[in-house]
Amino acid sequence: MRSVSVGRLLRRGACAGAVGALVLAGLGSGAAFADDEPQTDQLWIQAPYDQSVTVAPAGGTAQYRTLTLGLSHDNDNFTVTDGRLTVDVSGLTGVAEVAWPDNCTPNGAGTVAVCDTGDVPTRYSAQVQLKVRAAAGAAVGAQGAIEYSAEATGGPDGTLTAPEGNAETPVTVRSGPDLGIGAPQDATGVAPGTELTVPFAVTNTGNETAHGFTVQMYATYGLDVVTRYPQCAYTEPDVGGTYMPMTHATCTFDTDIAPGATVELPAPLRLTVTDHALFDRFDYEIEPVGGITDLDSSDNSRAWSIDADNTADFAAHGTEVSGAAGDTVTAAFRFTNAGPAWVGNVGSGDPVATIDFYLPEGTTATSVPDSCETAWTSGDDPTIGHYACSLRMWAKPDLDISFPFQLRIDRVVPDATGHVIVHPHGDKPVVFDPDSANNTAEVVVNPTA
Repeated sequence: MRSVSVGRLLRRGACAGAVGALVLAGLGSGAAFADDEPQTDQLWIQAPYDQSVTVAPAGGTAQYRTLTLGLSHDNDNFTVTDGRLTVDVSGLTGVAEVAWPDNCTPNGAGTVAVCDTGDVPTRYSAQVQLKVRAAAGAAVGAQGAIEYSAEATGGPDGTLTAPEGNAETPVTVRSGPDLGIGAPQDATGVAPGTELTVPFAVTNTGNETAHGFTVQMYATYGLDVVTRYPQCAYTEPDVGGTYMPMTHATCTFDTDIAPGATVELPAPLRLTVTDHALFDRFDYEIEPVGGITDLDSSDNSRAWSIDADNTADFAAHGTEVSGAAGDTVTAAFRFTNAGPAWVGNVGSGDPVATIDFYLPEGTTATSVPDSCETAWTSGDDPTIGHYACSLRMWAKPDLDISFPFQLRIDRVVPDATGHVIVHPHGDKPVVFDPDSANNTAEVVVNPTA
């Protein structure tokens, strides 16, 4: 799943209800396909939606800019090899020119090339680095397009072909600043209490000076922003609110950045990994000030993943209720996170856990919590009601949530036992819970002891 911007998650709230359908769709046995189900696969071309090139200076040549391409496919049950990406740049005539990399073989005119991408992954990776620059004499606003086609060996029929028109890259000659920040290397196994320095340097690869820049920063709940700049306004995390808790900063710096120059912040940007950190992220975004459009926004934002060496204890807590035939009783099981860490699916936005509740024999649910839906898993007994309850995308330390079900007792069954099962899940391996034994609990109707 593609990584989600922390800023977008903050703005949209990302509550459990918005993603509940996604969770319920994945509650099967864990097998991607039934043994007798036909399997399919599809080849895809990954290419930029838009590419800017800077206008050539009078009497000179423009700077090359890198255009990154690749192939991917859907079904990891198939091995797909011998990827061949055909790149047609004939639509750039008079607008831009290209320099082909070593893994591309162009035709005699140099306008069409077949690029060898090798093995094709199921996740996007950069396989072709094409260099593009404005043609001499091309005016600002001139536009052309690069077209693609692709095929590879593998899949259910032995050959995969990308859909026609799957990808095209318009190339436009522009003038202006192009600010970018380098990609940080993810940090793992970081001890709580560690202080980290954010790798934050801004480079202008455009052809005009940027007269200042703005910065947006988002630090998830397990990170404290130590360095505070007078040029920034800060919003602190609201642990009890609707939105994912994080520190947010909006900053404006008046530093000029000339073409080719690199600048840093007034002081190193430092973070502390807190005692409740686990799967955390620091997102940062930059833009030129004054409403100036950056030539290429693809490198204007970065997400630094910081995984702490910490634990969080998810647990289910059952209950016991009694009643006569025809009575309706409230049976409320609970979910807790004993910490010390919070858990957040910052990358995917998915719920941190799903709780399966199998009703006690002889009962029917007449009212269920808003976050719970009817569910079915392969092997379920059709006479036993099954519900799946979704948590939000994060669980803070000491979280304690009750799920009150209204159960009608259709017939009295002594010690009728329902089962509650917590399934932590998300975009990180579930290795943080030190005691998986308490992830199950019982709801007993009419206990005899």
